[in-house]
Amino acid sequence: MKLHCADRILDLTVAQVMGVLNTTPDSFSDGGQFSDLSAAIKQAEAMHIDGATIIDVGGESTRPGAESVTLQQEMDRVIPVIENIAANIDVCISVDTSSAQVMSEAEKAGAHILNDVRALSRDGALEVAVKTGLPVCLMHMQGEPSTMQVNPSYSQVVNDVFGFLQARISECESAGLEKSRILIDPGFGFGKSMAHNYQLLGQLDRFLDLGVPVLAGLSRKSMIGSALQGSQGEARPVGERLHGSVAGALIAVMNGAKIVRVHDVKATSDALRVFKASQEYGLIT
Repeated sequence: MKLHCADRILDLTVAQVMGVLNTTPDSFSDGGQFSDLSAAIKQAEAMHIDGATIIDVGGESTRPGAESVTLQQEMDRVIPVIENIAANIDVCISVDTSSAQVMSEAEKAGAHILNDVRALSRDGALEVAVKTGLPVCLMHMQGEPSTMQVNPSYSQVVNDVFGFLQARISECESAGLEKSRILIDPGFGFGKSMAHNYQLLGQLDRFLDLGVPVLAGLSRKSMIGSALQGSQGEARPVGERLHGSVAGALIAVMNGAKIVRVHDVKATSDALRVFKASQEYGLIT
């Protein structure tokens, strides 16, 4: 399975690691750490060396309760970073945005993939995505970041998320976006309870029936912290979720994910290399 990303090709016969690069001051895990251009480029270089084949650059926090940013703020945060990565690092660049204007400018700056938590639902986003010719990841989110974790509910979470993504794929195809350019993400943590998240993880292979590659992003999220709660029932702090996050990424790949979006690139890459070796020697099918 090959994914054509502008002038690059990603081999999805093996799982690929997407490194998270937030240029925001308020992201849940690394807010403010990479808002400076030089720090962002240094982090991109480090993640690429550690095994990331994709760097996902985002300028709008979508953590639970996050407030929206202006278009200019988002542009100022992500476009210079994309330009610098494109000029200096031999890696595939993804832009994490829902804005049509940011998508367009990111493509001009050198981005290879559009990663949209709102599944191209904002005004003009679908039209621009079609025009760029780039692959697009469509994610499921119930509600908006500011309210999505206020009592999320579903009839049956796997069926509901599957149905939403199936409908979005159909709508995108009708608008001229080839299915070969579409990826999907069930949206762990985006309007889901802990039970919802683990039901999706356990049945992730169901989404393979959509006929497009699956991207999974569980890294450091509350579903990891809650599973690692202490004796008093408190969730494990964000900075102490490394091993749980790696376990989640590995389970996602075992259940069919072709791309895992992570903060801890080296540890995840190491785990996936051992998994791949186990497959090659017949220990795991």
